[in-house]
Amino acid sequence: MRRLVWIIPVALVGVVGIVLAARWLRDLPAVAEFLVAFPGESALPAGAPVGFPAWLAWQHFLNGFFLLFIVRTGWQLRHQGRPDTFWVRRNTGLIRTKNPPTRLTLTAWFHLSLDSLWVLNGVVYVVLLFVSGQWMRVVPTSWDVIPNALSAALQYASFDWPTTNGWINYNGLQLLAYFVTIFIASPLAILTGLRLSPLWSVRMKRVTPFVPLGPTKTVHWLTMLWFLGFTAVHVTLVLTTGAVRNLNHLYALRDDESWIGVAVFSASVIVMAVAWATARPALLRRIAGLGGDVIHRPR
Repeated sequence: MRRLVWIIPVALVGVVGIVLAARWLRDLPAVAEFLVAFPGESALPAGAPVGFPAWLAWQHFLNGFFLLFIVRTGWQLRHQGRPDTFWVRRNTGLIRTKNPPTRLTLTAWFHLSLDSLWVLNGVVYVVLLFVSGQWMRVVPTSWDVIPNALSAALQYASFDWPTTNGWINYNGLQLLAYFVTIFIASPLAILTGLRLSPLWSVRMKRVTPFVPLGPTKTVHWLTMLWFLGFTAVHVTLVLTTGAVRNLNHLYALRDDESWIGVAVFSASVIVMAVAWATARPALLRRIAGLGGDVIHRPR
């Protein structure tokens, strides 16, 4: 609590300092000229799609849903005490192997199951992204994205935010953030997660010395922090730069001021909240029991 008492005023002072510094910079003639030359948005390639298809809306919801519980279970794995419930895959049928089944804690089973669904959803997303041409909205195609991203960052920092229309195009800072999240942070999370999986030590013993555990944990933890930071900023900007219209884009697939997107978004939040509340050990044991043996060890 003492740390929080100091963090809040220090954070407020820091924000005020950043805003004042940004406004001072914008008053400099050279910076003003820079903002005119690079308003914050790069031109899209010819033939770039306008708006969002229905599949992207579903992918957006599922990605957020899975990440919510991946972060939750990842945090639990990092801070859990002595586990008392384990899951063991049944070594029968089509998935029979020579190696004995690896025993996982119930939390690890849930985390890895969610990871698998998130990866599957991501593969579908990336394939459709390139098939549909939507990749042109989230992949830089010109070097002027860098000065435009700097321009957008300065405008955000000065609280005189850039005027953008996500239905048509993202500003440079948004584009780079999406690109890093999709094509850098996500693959890093997957690769480092494979190394941290209990299955790695059983099936990848030969390459284990070449992939040290300590740095891998650090990178995996940093990718989680990236996702949390990205989500916090993303949601904040969606709600503070025209919430009704922004929510309509991906939740109602329309570019207007109707309240359909708000209603669908609210329903999706309720679904997540209900899932969060019901994802208790008793229910997880039942689901895990469908594909393996659940072993409960009294503490």
